[in-house]
Parts: sequence; structure tokens; C-alpha cells
Amino acid sequence: MHRKNLLNLLEVYRENYEEEKETVEQFIQFISHNEDCFERTLEIGHITGSAWVVNNEGNKILLTHHRKLNKWLQLGGHADGESDILKVALKEVEEESGFSDLVAKDKNILDIDVHLIPKKNDVAAHYHYDVRFLIAVNDTTNYVVSDESHDLAWIPIEKLATLTTEESIVRMAKKWQKFYDNSMDKE
Repeated sequence: MHRKNLLNLLEVYRENYEEEKETVEQFIQFISHNEDCFERTLEIGHITGSAWVVNNEGNKILLTHHRKLNKWLQLGGHADGESDILKVALKEVEEESGFSDLVAKDKNILDIDVHLIPKKNDVAAHYHYDVRFLIAVNDTTNYVVSDESHDLAWIPIEKLATLTTEESIVRMAKKWQKFYDNSMDKE
């Protein structure tokens, strides 16, 4: 079953973030009832893969000023049939930034989010079931702004609130800080 890997990752996520059990259950139900959940042709919604991109020092995050939504967000996009969502997230970071020297800091999911994408032209409003991973970039200087963005920016984590107060971005920042603090304690 091509959905099994993601369902397994969601079970681990549920154990790590018990306070998000309703969202996890919504994800599991959606995936279980929609064999084509990785296809953007599924009109009610589909799985997307995103990345919380950090520099090696862990003090800056890379955000995109999304062209269609006109908001500062994490990099990511459609799975387009690919069921390895970490692979999707890595591909999207490369496509949207030009970075190729990417490292997944954790194979487990950092965050999940279900959000409504508004109707645009001939595409009906639909849901993105977004799966987010923690990705690090070694060389932060040579990025390219894609056609999907107005801009890209490395944001010091303490200045994040100057660009966005999006609930899911704030939630990922808190999770990143906890992950970073735990990894520093182990050194």
C-alpha cells in the first residue's frame, strides 16, 4: 500500500504530539479513504510536502513570499503522485530555492497542517494536507527566487513575528526551537 509509509509516520507523530490528535486523525481518515490522496487531481484536497528550512547554525529559517497566497510561508508543494513525502519536501526546496545541498535533520514529521486553498480561476477551493519536515542547508548564500515566489528570505528566528503570525509558522518555530534545544543538550 503506497500510503502505508505516511500512515506510519503519522502514528509516530501522534505519539510525539498528543495535543494534535484531532488533526492527526483528520489526516489518517483522509489518507485511508482516498487512494489517490497524493494526486492534485483529487478535487477535495491532496497531500503536499513542505520544509522548515534552517541554516547550519540553526538561528535562521528560509521563508518564501508565496506569489499566489501573498504570504510568507515555508517552502513546499504538491506530491504529484509521489508517496515519499520527505522526497517531495526536498524536491520542492530545491525547485523553489535552487539549493541542492540539503540535509533532512529528522526523518520524522516536524509538523502537519490542514488548510483551505481558495478558489482560483478554474481550480475549485480545496484542502492541502501538508506534511512538514526539518531540512538544513549548508550554503545559505546562493539561492534563486522561483516563479512561485515574490521573494525568499533568511529570517532570524527571533524576528519571525515581523513577517508573519500564521499559526502554523509559529507552531513550527516552537517545534524547531525545542528540537534545536534538545540537540544542543546532547552535544
